[in-house]
Amino acid sequence: MSIKAHIPNTITILNLVSGILAIIASTHGPETYWGLTGYSWAYILIGAAAMFDFCDGAAARLLHAYSNVGKELDSLSDLVSFGVAPSLLVFDVMNRATDSWTAYLALFIAAMGALRLARFNVDDRQTTSFIGLPIPSSAIFWIGATAWMQIHGYPGDGPVLTLVIVMSLMMVSPLHMFSLKFKNWDWRENLRRYVIIAAAVLFLITDGLPGLAWTILLYILISLFGRRMTE
Repeated sequence: MSIKAHIPNTITILNLVSGILAIIASTHGPETYWGLTGYSWAYILIGAAAMFDFCDGAAARLLHAYSNVGKELDSLSDLVSFGVAPSLLVFDVMNRATDSWTAYLALFIAAMGALRLARFNVDDRQTTSFIGLPIPSSAIFWIGATAWMQIHGYPGDGPVLTLVIVMSLMMVSPLHMFSLKFKNWDWRENLRRYVIIAAAVLFLITDGLPGLAWTILLYILISLFGRRMTE
């Protein structure tokens, strides 16, 4: 087997390692390391995992280096980086705020993420679009939501647990959601994608990291009500 055949899997491993480091960072919460809090490092590392997740697929297509091992490795890495890491991030925020057993309900995020990935792997209808909220989008939402809590304060177990349940169930819902990946740069074919990008930039400028949560909520709303807009 040539070296290039191992490149996509190596990038996937970087996704996995980023997720593991994000989990470690999450457990250190507000503690400061190298000028940033544990939460900030977790956000950066989950973002790095998302970048590697995008690059491994791009590398596999470019090098024609597809494999069943790579497919399984990708799902396992995604579960760690976008399921377990955000789950423990929310757990740490809740646990520090209330020191209550209810913080363990944040693990529902990881559980539904695992179910979502298992369904994705056996569903041939999700080659160009998704059924249910993609797990990386869920992770991005939780970066924004926990960043909002750091800025505005913990809103209480009720609102947070409601978000945990609703957003987790969104991953295994029957909602058809469009892919955010571009096949070309045509304006009409990618209108919804351009709207999401423009909104993300606007939200980040006006609200900082919490804007990521608003971006994912907009993504869900457009998927619900924007089916008449062409891909």
